[in-house]
Amino acid sequence: MKETSEIAIKLMAASARTAPKAGGKDFLEIAVITEDEDLKRIADAMKDYAPKSTNEAFWLRDASNIENSQALLLIGLSKSVTAGYDCGACGYPTCGEFSKNRQLKEKEMGYSGPHCVMRMIDIGVALSSAAKTASLHNVDNRVQQRVGAAARALGIIKGEVVLGIPVSITGKSIYYDRQTVKH
Repeated sequence: MKETSEIAIKLMAASARTAPKAGGKDFLEIAVITEDEDLKRIADAMKDYAPKSTNEAFWLRDASNIENSQALLLIGLSKSVTAGYDCGACGYPTCGEFSKNRQLKEKEMGYSGPHCVMRMIDIGVALSSAAKTASLHNVDNRVQQRVGAAARALGIIKGEVVLGIPVSITGKSIYYDRQTVKH
């Protein structure tokens, strides 16, 4: 099933790349992770960070998912560029004011921000397209935020905001009916 998961994850990457984007401009960074060592490294980083989080059990649960996955798709925003719509969702009346006044804040095992909401929608549409491709091929998957933060912290992907979709092909989905570790 490892080879099949690698084929599926590459098809998912294609779906993410070709997903519609605001203004038809692509600022996504996409990475395919298929090596077991890389998956373990990401899971270990998640476990190491878990005690520092107020959501430790969720970090540990998601790390377990990554350890038991056969491949991982990472999708991130390569750079912060506004869509030019002046929609105001960022909190500024115009994209120009947002770009001029934006003050980046970094978070350990998180992201820089704030960002243009249209670019965040681009990530969401790409994630949805990729997850749908996995689903069409009956490959279990789940969009996860924590795995993207860990991969970013490790320098596996440089995106300013990153989420991931691990995949698994087993008799029962490892991503649902998940147990959160009790402390």
